Amino acid sequence: MRRAIPFAILLFLTAPAFSQAPGQGFIPVPGGPVWYKVTGTGDGLPLLVLHGGPGGTSCGYTLLDKLGDQRPIIRYDQLGSGRSGRPDDVSLWTTERFVEELHVLRQALELEQFHLLGHSWGGALAAAYVIEKGTDGIASVILSSPLLSTPQWIEDANYLRSLMPADIQATLTTHEEAGTIDSDEYQAASAEFYARHVSYGEAQEQRTGCEGAPNNSFIYNFMWGPTEFRATGNLVDFDVTNRLQEIDVPVLFMTGEFDEARPTRVAGFQQKIPGAQMIIIKDVAHASLSRAPETYRQALEKFLDWVEGT
Repeated sequence: MRRAIPFAILLFLTAPAFSQAPGQGFIPVPGGPVWYKVTGTGDGLPLLVLHGGPGGTSCGYTLLDKLGDQRPIIRYDQLGSGRSGRPDDVSLWTTERFVEELHVLRQALELEQFHLLGHSWGGALAAAYVIEKGTDGIASVILSSPLLSTPQWIEDANYLRSLMPADIQATLTTHEEAGTIDSDEYQAASAEFYARHVSYGEAQEQRTGCEGAPNNSFIYNFMWGPTEFRATGNLVDFDVTNRLQEIDVPVLFMTGEFDEARPTRVAGFQQKIPGAQMIIIKDVAHASLSRAPETYRQALEKFLDWVEGT
């Protein structure tokens, strides 16, 4: 049965205070150490942020630190990327192990009541986590431009490709069929897709703290594939859409107007979760936080305040 909002508010009122002081450190998880950082000392429930990728880093989410006056903001680099350990064991790069990693981190930080936000692949991880582990202690889930079905993601990517100039489409197809996707010509054509549906617009605020915290392209290729629109890794069959109705806490979907996580698709996900909310951020694509940081933060904080009844 879906949890009623008044009960969610009651949980907030009775939840023990988050005791972790601002700072950073490492937590051992299956496979190695994971780096995390806590900022903010506000009285609201903590917000735990899951970065994209796979193989991305959390440094871009420093743009959420401005919400620290309202609540603690917790981010971490998933194993294999950023400041976390970089083991060579490829058996570690599975959704299931990343779910366990998140669970260990949550327990180590004593997160008894918190909000969970995942962007892109982080949305896949957030959804997989709450479906596998349940929603006890999770006040809400924010799915930001989420990957929830690889087949549907690729279907949308193919549609967006069909809207691109004919010469760009031809270049992509020719090199994919020839197996020459490392060519400069293919990379240039791919950049056109990224410019339209990933990085569209100008960054309004600059992320900080990224020095010494690089991405890991091997994990991205191993789990996903060579580009945003070609899935060849172990996520090729990933799909949690038939279990979204199991998420029985407040949910907010966020996506950009020109996002590769297409608004029409995300609206379909929203309909699968009773009471879920959705916001489309205008004039941005997948990199919505850096392109419209104030709009993103305001929408997020409005939702979190609503959940907490403040």
